[in-house]
Amino acid sequence: MKKGIVFLIVFLMVISFPICGYAKGKEKIYLDSSWKYADHARITSGYAVMYKAKKNRKDIVIAVNAGHGTKGGSSVKTLCHPDGSAKVTGGTTAAGSVKAVAVSDGMAFRDGTAERDVTLRMARILKKKLLAEGYDVLMVRDGKDVQLDNVARTVICNNVADCHIALHWDSDGLSYDKGCFYASVPEKLKKMRPVASYWEEHDALGKSLIKGLRSKKIKINGTGATEIDLTQTSYSTIPSVDIELGNQCSDHSDRKLQKLADGLVQGINKYVKHHIHVAPLSSL
Repeated sequence: MKKGIVFLIVFLMVISFPICGYAKGKEKIYLDSSWKYADHARITSGYAVMYKAKKNRKDIVIAVNAGHGTKGGSSVKTLCHPDGSAKVTGGTTAAGSVKAVAVSDGMAFRDGTAERDVTLRMARILKKKLLAEGYDVLMVRDGKDVQLDNVARTVICNNVADCHIALHWDSDGLSYDKGCFYASVPEKLKKMRPVASYWEEHDALGKSLIKGLRSKKIKINGTGATEIDLTQTSYSTIPSVDIELGNQCSDHSDRKLQKLADGLVQGINKYVKHHIHVAPLSSL
């Protein structure tokens, strides 16, 4: 009888192994309530997933945040800034607001495809290329839904990753593809904490990503930067950017996403080379 019980327990452990997310090279990362700003998050029951590179490891973690994709996120609000001050630019949440939508639903492309689905496809393509380069990758959203709001996502990245890249397409209402840009920190926020200590790093990362995209002949909007007050950069304590990879009129075919990912990888390599200064480790 005892042998039968032991066998049953072992069997259940074996079949639940991959379900629990402890497969080799893959780990669940939950929000730790003791982390700075974690108490500002309102949707926190989900988890990010860490993937480890198998070869040419750099011992550098790139957080890839597939924008949107949190069921119920649009009905919850979080403080725009840690200090409770008002938002200085408009967007999904209007300028002057103290609280922002926890996670917006995102827009729909001209063909009806949901932005959240395209950002996830983009994240998965980028993950694969980054792992091949030797980076570890923190997938902030690893499936269609993750129950983590924008504050929770940012705080997890702050404590686990070396830099944080959120993937989006702009909902500008234009009838043409205006190209890519990153959301830079508005001048009015550059003295606010923690932004004051990190906005230059955010800017350096954003500029590197735009250069990488340019190198692949990707269309860039204007200078490649637009000042936007985001929850993400307002809470970030690591280099962090929201990269807008076009708008609702943009091509989002697999071929285009592969090309965008190649540009982003080139930009990340450039940023790491000049700003992180971590020597590659030998292959495992």
